[in-house]
Amino acid sequence: MEPEQGRVIDFATAANAARATAAKAARATAAKAARATAANAARTPGRGADSTEPRLLRQIYGEILRDERRDQDRSLEDVARTVGMSKQYLSEVERGRKEASSEMLRSVCDALELPMEQLLARGIRRMTAHRTLRTTGHAGVELCAA
Repeated sequence: MEPEQGRVIDFATAANAARATAAKAARATAAKAARATAANAARTPGRGADSTEPRLLRQIYGEILRDERRDQDRSLEDVARTVGMSKQYLSEVERGRKEASSEMLRSVCDALELPMEQLLARGIRRMTAHRTLRTTGHAGVELCAA
């Protein structure tokens, strides 16, 4: 009986250690994402949380496309090859430096398996959130029926 009880404790200890490791990894990932977002906001005009300058639609769409590509752990080169454009051009679109045509946006969305409607809806939410932040000075929460 004693060895089984010892194993139960070992399993419990191992499970606790695994949970702690997973929690630590999640915190590290969240911190890394926050640093990347802050660094990217600092590099792109109109993207900083404290920015009072209105954001252009191309910046918002580019941000969404880049976030989606990164969430899928895909490279610029991979997505650009799938779409049939240069990775330099895709990078410019993602950074909001180039105004992509609706056909090009559709192609990138298709390559990312992101419905165009979702790109538009996410763009509206980000514009609204940015406008709320600009006008009130703090992030507000609004519920909207669509």
